[in-house]
Amino acid sequence: MPTHSETRFLPYSPQQMYDLVADVGKYPEFLPWCAAARVRKVTPKGDQEVMEADLVISFKVFRERFGSCVVLYPEAKKIDTEYLDGPFRYMKSNWSFAEADGGCDVSFFVDFEFKNAILQGIIGVVFNEAMQRIVRAFERRAAALYG
Repeated sequence: MPTHSETRFLPYSPQQMYDLVADVGKYPEFLPWCAAARVRKVTPKGDQEVMEADLVISFKVFRERFGSCVVLYPEAKKIDTEYLDGPFRYMKSNWSFAEADGGCDVSFFVDFEFKNAILQGIIGVVFNEAMQRIVRAFERRAAALYG
């Protein structure tokens, strides 16, 4: 089903970019189609934190809530997300932030499939554009916070 993967260089530190992506509660302030976000709980587990969070995605006539388990690796500067409940058959994404000359390399991967065939068909048509808009939204947020 739809997957998207890219790595981009950004002129910010890995810590800054990790902090931005890990702050799920702020997503509605800058992410397209994100109408609401709620962090259910955060549980420390050794060298990682496990966050359960809900996002409400609003796209045209569709408005869906989904839950995810977000595993934060503060030392490794890595974030893994797995789907818990909602409109997806499955969904997973990964972020990693690596030191680079004058900034960091941000790597992003997402793979998902909606249960609803109509919704899957709609997102299939605009998927690449949607993923590019989301990545650009994170870039603009970083510029606003750290630029």
